[in-house]
Amino acid sequence: MASASDAPVLDTLAAMTIDSIERCGMDERTLILSRIAALVAMDAPAISYLAHINPAVKAALTVEELQDVLIAIAPVVGTARVMSAASHITQAFGVAIELAEAEAVAIANAEAEAQSHRRS
Repeated sequence: MASASDAPVLDTLAAMTIDSIERCGMDERTLILSRIAALVAMDAPAISYLAHINPAVKAALTVEELQDVLIAIAPVVGTARVMSAASHITQAFGVAIELAEAEAVAIANAEAEAQSHRRS
Protein backbone atom coordinates (compact mmCIF):
# COMPACT_ATOMS: atom_id res chain seq x y z
CA MET A 1 0.00 0.00 0.00
CA ALA A 2 1.27 3.47 -0.84
CA SER A 3 2.16 5.79 2.00
CA ALA A 4 0.27 9.01 2.60
CA SER A 5 1.94 12.21 1.42
CA ASP A 6 1.34 15.92 1.79
CA ALA A 7 1.79 16.30 -1.98
CA PRO A 8 0.64 13.08 -3.68
CA VAL A 9 0.27 14.65 -7.13
CA LEU A 10 3.75 16.18 -7.06
CA ASP A 11 5.18 12.93 -5.71
CA THR A 12 3.56 11.01 -8.55
CA LEU A 13 4.85 13.45 -11.17
CA ALA A 14 8.35 13.26 -9.68
CA ALA A 15 8.25 9.45 -9.74
CA MET A 16 7.07 9.46 -13.37
CA THR A 17 9.87 11.85 -14.31
CA ILE A 18 12.52 9.76 -12.57
CA ASP A 19 11.23 6.60 -14.25
CA SER A 20 11.25 8.31 -17.65
CA ILE A 21 14.81 9.58 -17.20
CA GLU A 22 16.06 6.17 -16.07
CA ARG A 23 14.54 4.46 -19.12
CA CYS A 24 15.63 7.10 -21.65
CA GLY A 25 18.92 6.78 -23.50
CA MET A 26 19.20 10.49 -24.29
CA ASP A 27 21.82 12.72 -22.76
CA GLU A 28 20.56 15.38 -20.32
CA ARG A 29 20.65 18.24 -22.80
CA THR A 30 18.71 16.38 -25.51
CA LEU A 31 16.18 15.15 -22.96
CA ILE A 32 15.47 18.64 -21.61
CA LEU A 33 15.29 20.18 -25.08
CA SER A 34 12.87 17.43 -26.16
CA ARG A 35 10.69 18.04 -23.11
CA ILE A 36 10.64 21.78 -23.75
CA ALA A 37 9.63 21.14 -27.36
CA ALA A 38 6.81 18.90 -26.11
CA LEU A 39 5.66 21.58 -23.66
CA VAL A 40 5.54 24.11 -26.49
CA ALA A 41 3.57 21.70 -28.69
CA MET A 42 0.90 21.25 -26.03
CA ASP A 43 0.78 24.94 -25.02
CA ALA A 44 1.81 24.13 -21.46
CA PRO A 45 1.41 26.70 -18.68
CA ALA A 46 4.33 28.51 -17.06
CA ILE A 47 4.39 26.12 -14.09
CA SER A 48 5.32 23.27 -16.44
CA TYR A 49 8.33 25.20 -17.69
CA LEU A 50 9.26 26.12 -14.11
CA ALA A 51 9.70 22.43 -13.35
CA HIS A 52 12.33 22.23 -16.10
CA ILE A 53 14.44 25.27 -15.21
CA ASN A 54 16.66 23.53 -12.66
CA PRO A 55 17.35 20.51 -14.91
CA ALA A 56 18.08 22.89 -17.81
CA VAL A 57 20.55 24.83 -15.68
CA LYS A 58 22.20 21.59 -14.52
CA ALA A 59 22.50 20.51 -18.17
CA ALA A 60 24.15 23.88 -18.95
CA LEU A 61 21.59 24.79 -21.61
CA THR A 62 21.95 28.28 -22.99
CA VAL A 63 19.31 30.80 -23.94
CA GLU A 64 20.49 30.44 -27.53
CA GLU A 65 19.82 26.69 -27.45
CA LEU A 66 16.35 27.30 -26.07
CA GLN A 67 15.72 29.84 -28.82
CA ASP A 68 16.99 27.35 -31.40
CA VAL A 69 14.41 24.80 -30.22
CA LEU A 70 11.63 27.38 -30.55
CA ILE A 71 12.83 28.30 -34.04
CA ALA A 72 13.13 24.65 -35.08
CA ILE A 73 9.61 23.69 -34.03
CA ALA A 74 7.81 26.90 -35.08
CA PRO A 75 6.91 25.60 -38.57
CA VAL A 76 5.39 22.47 -37.01
CA VAL A 77 3.55 23.84 -33.96
CA GLY A 78 2.82 27.33 -35.29
CA THR A 79 3.74 30.84 -34.34
CA ALA A 80 0.92 31.21 -31.81
CA ARG A 81 2.20 28.25 -29.77
CA VAL A 82 5.79 29.50 -29.94
CA MET A 83 4.80 33.00 -28.83
CA SER A 84 2.67 31.54 -26.03
CA ALA A 85 5.60 29.38 -24.97
CA ALA A 86 7.95 32.36 -24.96
CA SER A 87 5.56 34.16 -22.64
CA HIS A 88 5.20 31.13 -20.36
CA ILE A 89 8.97 30.59 -20.27
CA THR A 90 9.46 34.24 -19.32
CA GLN A 91 6.89 33.88 -16.54
CA ALA A 92 8.60 30.72 -15.29
CA PHE A 93 11.98 32.46 -15.17
CA GLY A 94 10.39 35.33 -13.24
CA VAL A 95 8.97 32.93 -10.67
CA ALA A 96 12.30 31.09 -10.43
CA ILE A 97 14.12 34.37 -9.80
CA GLU A 98 11.59 35.39 -7.14
CA LEU A 99 11.95 32.00 -5.43
CA ALA A 100 15.75 32.25 -5.51
CA GLU A 101 15.64 35.76 -4.07
CA ALA A 102 13.24 34.68 -1.31
CA GLU A 103 15.53 31.75 -0.48
CA ALA A 104 18.56 34.05 -0.36
CA VAL A 105 16.73 36.42 2.00
CA ALA A 106 15.67 33.50 4.23
CA ILE A 107 19.26 32.25 4.38
CA ALA A 108 20.58 35.73 5.17
CA ASN A 109 17.96 36.16 7.89
CA ALA A 110 18.82 32.77 9.40
CA GLU A 111 22.51 33.64 9.41
CA ALA A 112 21.82 37.02 11.01
CA GLU A 113 19.67 35.32 13.64
CA ALA A 114 22.43 32.80 14.35
CA GLN A 115 24.99 35.63 14.67
CA SER A 116 22.67 37.47 17.05
CA HIS A 117 22.30 34.37 19.27
CA ARG A 118 26.07 33.83 19.34
CA ARG A 119 26.65 37.40 20.53
CA SER A 120 24.16 37.16 23.37
